[in-house]
This record gives sequence, structure tokens and C-alpha cells, in this order.
Amino acid sequence: MVYKFKLVSDEVSNFSREIEIDANSTFLQLRNAILDSVGYAKDDIDSFFLCDDEWQRQEEITLEDMGSSSDQDIWIMGDTPLNELIEDEGQKLVFVFDYMTERSFFMEMKESVPGRNLADPICTAKLGKAPAQFVDFDEFENKIDETAKKQSEDLDIDDFYGDSQFNEDELGSGFDDLTFN
Repeated sequence: MVYKFKLVSDEVSNFSREIEIDANSTFLQLRNAILDSVGYAKDDIDSFFLCDDEWQRQEEITLEDMGSSSDQDIWIMGDTPLNELIEDEGQKLVFVFDYMTERSFFMEMKESVPGRNLADPICTAKLGKAPAQFVDFDEFENKIDETAKKQSEDLDIDDFYGDSQFNEDELGSGFDDLTFN
């Protein structure tokens, strides 16, 4: 069986990749296919996360065992076949390629094709240029500072803390006209 994955980025609006890979392949093979498709080096720590329908991270599949002392299962990319954790079309994943800044690709298993096998994963579609693998950390901090400053300038202190005086009419308004079925 072959799985078809689509990748997108929240950093670059016109970027996507489609990867086809055998369901018996490992997460490490998927990782390498992704990194090859975007031209990234393979010498950094990264992880996959299985996600629910709301993109909430669930299981983590890591490149290496980090010695976690938790009771949760530890999934290692090189030891874990895709079909052990992915069965259904629509399965969402996040591939974190830059841990320092939490940058990642959002992925979805778009289709499973029974009766087909692939020796090696292939990138079947490329759209747009991938975001840079690394960002300058000082530049990243400056962007965060600029965003925080702009947000604080846009925020009126009364909007955040409320007026200094209590308005009793605010409690009574709004609910009187509601009807329930």
C-alpha cells in the first residue's frame, strides 16, 4: 500500500509538497523524503507529531531516544513503520524541523492506494519555495519583539482591564431578548 501525504507551511502561503511512500516505510524514510524535497540538511533533531482533527499534538515520533522518563510510549523514526501509527486517510501530522523556533510543516495523509508498492519514497508535486531551514535567532527575536510591541500599542488598557467604574446595565443587557428552542 502507498500513502500520499501533502505538506504545507504556515510561513509560505504558496508552498506545498506531495510525497508518496510505501506504508511499510519508516518515519525516518518519510523524514528524509521531506527534507530532500525542500533541500534541507539532515543533521538536526526533528520530530513528527500525530495530531487530532483540531491539530492538537498527540503522539511524538522522534529521531532519537531522548531518555524520557515518562510512562508514554517512545516512538523512534527509524524503528516505526508508518502503518503502525497511520491507518486512515485524513490523518494529520506536524513535522517540526526547527526545535529552537518551533517551525514546522503541517501534513495530511490524503490517500492510501492499496495494491501498490514503492521501493523508495518520491516527491510527486512541488509548489513554491520552502521556507528557509534556519532563521537568524536575533532576527527571530526582533520579529517577536516587534509583534509584541505592535499588539501592545493596539491594545487599550481599558479594553484589557475594563473600565474603572462598574456599569450595572452591562449585566442585564443582551440576555433578555434571547429565545431558546
